Amino acid sequence: MTRKEKALASFRQQPLCLNCAQAVAHAFDREDLVSVLRTAGGGNAPDGLCGALHAALQICGKEAAPKIAEAFEKKLGYRRCLNLKKDARIPCPACVATATELLETLEA
Repeated sequence: MTRKEKALASFRQQPLCLNCAQAVAHAFDREDLVSVLRTAGGGNAPDGLCGALHAALQICGKEAAPKIAEAFEKKLGYRRCLNLKKDARIPCPACVATATELLETLEA
């Protein structure tokens, strides 16, 4: 199973039922972040960021964070959850997949 598949399989799916941020952390075996990110889904990440993007920024580190954020926005049009949902109508699974793919690119 790829990391993207692992993230999507745990996002709102039994048995884990993780939010978007937790699903990204889980895909990268960052179980230390899963509980911390419990409240970061559903537009509740700091500054209204997409939770999946917020998790990716927590995982990638400070040096890579601007690059990840820019690539996320370039691909999906926005960084904030509200804009992604309301303006662009991007579904949450697409945000989870994008954040996971961008993190995988860093590791390659």
